[in-house]
Amino acid sequence: MSIEWAISAALLGLAFTVFFDDASTSSIVIGLLISGPIYLAFGAVMAKLGYQRASIRGARAQRAATTASGSGAPAPRPKPAPTKRTGGGTQRRR
Repeated sequence: MSIEWAISAALLGLAFTVFFDDASTSSIVIGLLISGPIYLAFGAVMAKLGYQRASIRGARAQRAATTASGSGAPAPRPKPAPTKRTGGGTQRRR
């Protein structure tokens, strides 16, 4: 999670220095450094509330498991029990 913050902080720092050249660079750097702990705290709160982010490794593992277990297609849903409306009950002929 801290790698994501470092990449975004580097990109934002580059963008700020390119587009806002009149602002002081030190205030930009200080602001980006302060944003790191805030980002990590927000992630910790979200994890405490049960949020789990999707990962590339998890998606690859899930895809590999489905292809290893069969044709790769999801299993078909079972048919529901027949009812009167679907023709499973007694029908009167006229």
